[in-house]
Amino acid sequence: MFNKNKPLDSNPSSGLGIPKPPEPAAPTPPPAAAATPARAPEPARPAAARSSSLSTLSAGVKYEGNISGAGELQVDGSLKGDIRVVRVVIGEGGAVEGTVHADILEVRGRVSGAIVAKQVKLFATSRVEGDITQEQLSIEQGAWFQGRCTQAKRDTPGANMLESPAPAEKPAPTKTDAKVEAKPAA
Repeated sequence: MFNKNKPLDSNPSSGLGIPKPPEPAAPTPPPAAAATPARAPEPARPAAARSSSLSTLSAGVKYEGNISGAGELQVDGSLKGDIRVVRVVIGEGGAVEGTVHADILEVRGRVSGAIVAKQVKLFATSRVEGDITQEQLSIEQGAWFQGRCTQAKRDTPGANMLESPAPAEKPAPTKTDAKVEAKPAA
């Protein structure tokens, strides 16, 4: 019935008539890869470090005053004052009481004041109380926003609000006959 003596094949089998799958050939490197010299791997960069011009207001600290510049700002503490920078990130524990002017604004914490930015993203943990003027607005489910929202594109009359000129100097006070009494802050 069965013949035990079979001629040898070039493809050995597993003994049950099922041929073994062919083994994959070793890949050959492309000729261009062999011509380029090997480079040392670059050190891993932390994901949080996006720019060398990032300033951070630390958590648990209260700040008072205005902040302006051409860099980026991470607010994890509490700030009472206006912000005018290129990019602002307000962390979950961060709070700003004042106007925020930026190209890009990400809010995870609290803002109490007006926002003027090209791109605004309100995350689910954010709480914003104030008007927003922006080109692009993104609001995640769970975010709290109380105020008016105005979309301004570059070709519309309100677009000049999106341009962030340097803060104007306050004019020198003029002499008047009225007496002004100053009290120290408590």
